Amino acid sequence: MSGEILWQPGERELRNSNMARYMDWLADNGYGRFDNWHALYQWSIDDVDAFWHSIWDYAGLQADTPWERIRDDQPMPSTRWLPGARLNFAGNLLRHTGGERADEQAVVALAEGRETLRTTWRELYAQVGAFEGWLRARGVQPGDRVAGVVCNSHETLVAMLAATSLGAVWSSASPDFGVQATEDRFGQIEPTILVTVNGYGFGGKRFHRAEQIRELAARLPSVRAVAVIPQLKEAPMPKGEVFVPWEEALASHAGEVPSFTPLPPDHPVYILYSSGTTGKPKCIVHGAGGLLLNHAKELILHGDVRAGDRLLYFTTCGWMMWNWQASALLTAATLVVYDGSPGEPDIGMLWRVAESEDLTHFGTSARFLAACRKAELEPGKTLDLRHLRVVFSTGSPLLPEDYDWFYEAVSRNVLLGSIAGGTDICGCFVGSNPILPVRRGEIQAPMLGADVAAFDEHGNPVTEGRGELVCRQPLPSMPVAFWNDPDGSRYREAYFDTFPAVWAHGDFIGFTEHGGAIIYGRSDAVLNPGGVRIGTAEIYRQVETVDAIADSLVVGRPVEGDVEVVLLVVPAEGVNLDGQLKRALRQRIREGASPRHVPRHIVAVADIPYTRSGKKVELAVARMLRGDTKEENRAALSNPEALDAIRAALARAELLPAS
Repeated sequence: MSGEILWQPGERELRNSNMARYMDWLADNGYGRFDNWHALYQWSIDDVDAFWHSIWDYAGLQADTPWERIRDDQPMPSTRWLPGARLNFAGNLLRHTGGERADEQAVVALAEGRETLRTTWRELYAQVGAFEGWLRARGVQPGDRVAGVVCNSHETLVAMLAATSLGAVWSSASPDFGVQATEDRFGQIEPTILVTVNGYGFGGKRFHRAEQIRELAARLPSVRAVAVIPQLKEAPMPKGEVFVPWEEALASHAGEVPSFTPLPPDHPVYILYSSGTTGKPKCIVHGAGGLLLNHAKELILHGDVRAGDRLLYFTTCGWMMWNWQASALLTAATLVVYDGSPGEPDIGMLWRVAESEDLTHFGTSARFLAACRKAELEPGKTLDLRHLRVVFSTGSPLLPEDYDWFYEAVSRNVLLGSIAGGTDICGCFVGSNPILPVRRGEIQAPMLGADVAAFDEHGNPVTEGRGELVCRQPLPSMPVAFWNDPDGSRYREAYFDTFPAVWAHGDFIGFTEHGGAIIYGRSDAVLNPGGVRIGTAEIYRQVETVDAIADSLVVGRPVEGDVEVVLLVVPAEGVNLDGQLKRALRQRIREGASPRHVPRHIVAVADIPYTRSGKKVELAVARMLRGDTKEENRAALSNPEALDAIRAALARAELLPAS
């Protein structure tokens, strides 16, 4: 039953979690005493300036020049945070490199095809200083872009910290991106420096990248030099004057220290990208000060990350979760980073890492947890996970059955924190909370300071049911701009055209009577059969718990002014989609959701298309069914061949419109 309590905060969380300590700190420092979470949350959106002021102070964030006030009086999207301040992003992340923690582990890097590397805070500081020296020697200035085609490794953290220390802007992509997909991103921002790997390991295979590196560098005329990380010992390094081995770059400036150049708080620190499935990705620019504020709140309070904790978030450098987990350095936690397949040699590998590295925090995707459930994994019964306190899940809605599996097979003593937000804010609107219960199928609560609601199509709050996820007040990590959008028109169109002066995020959401949230999918993929709005996640919740189904995709097919629900399924190995299975799926959807959710058509396909950050591509298939001839940006997909197979399957089922 959804809403059933599966985990309750114990005495440890209610007294010693960072959220509980923060509430005590607020009382001791004159902000007021809040007896429960709901009072605290309401204060955080009623007295916005006082709340964010408290986050700055409680987190111990640092500015070389103090800010004049926490934010100016401009409405979204023109709000500016920490006006008057001068600060440095990397300086805040590396504030623990001296003193008693200097020789403790800052980063542990594990990867397929490479030995484990352990880096102390002292060593991290030294490497950042050396690489910043190399960047400066090549003329890199504040505002220049440093772009990485990189693995989730300690060198990538060094490169990002060095770039942001001097005021350059960091942007990254994963090395499994093709040259065209990478150029679609970096070609827009014209980087001065590239940081790349010579190859990478994934799924037990080794992929050499020297030729792709040479081709990419040739396509980016703005690039002056390329620092090449030897991710694979056996892989060749690209040859040419422009290419410099990583160790050579560090050795040439050994002994130099990071500058931590003070800059305005809205100085760009990251450029992230939309998925880009219908054209070149949008380049989303995030500012240093606002990102520090919001990440401090999310990681310290909602994530309960503390000094000495050990956090692994399984991610690539082409996903915003890489940027999010990098900010955990500001808490003095150790980052355990992993690059490779989560299923090599088997799906239990990351759980074994959780045991061997004494992880306190493990972040992953809902898709991974579903795969563990389907594999009938029981890591809590075979491994020692005594240090684990929090498991984060994001990327897609977490099914109620995956909550059940987790609390049966992993631990009843761990907070399963489903979090949801996006690249747009490099953070979360709703998510985990160490002082609230975990309820089956629900995200625990809105994030502090996030004035979120569900709006109907007329802009009215929805008190029951579901609607468009909106944010009614500014958040510090909302973008400072889109790249190459001088008048801000593309930025405003993306988030503020739907409801004036209100951020419309593009998710379909409902809030429960307990104050929790359920994400029903992207609002632009919402189905509307018979005029009833249905989120695709409501159907996935039913279908993807069926053992006979390996994966699925739900889309709408327009028919005579109405919409038919079309369900594409990938049958499990050895299973055929016959009439009996179709009837069973329809019955399950009817009973578990409603008759409105039952698909008119169920079609077997070989694969489901995903973006490179692991999200289902519903709209591309919906456009097929509408007869839209707009060309898809196939470089944005991890498996573009799936679209061809789906088109053929839909044609055989006579579901495509006549040409």
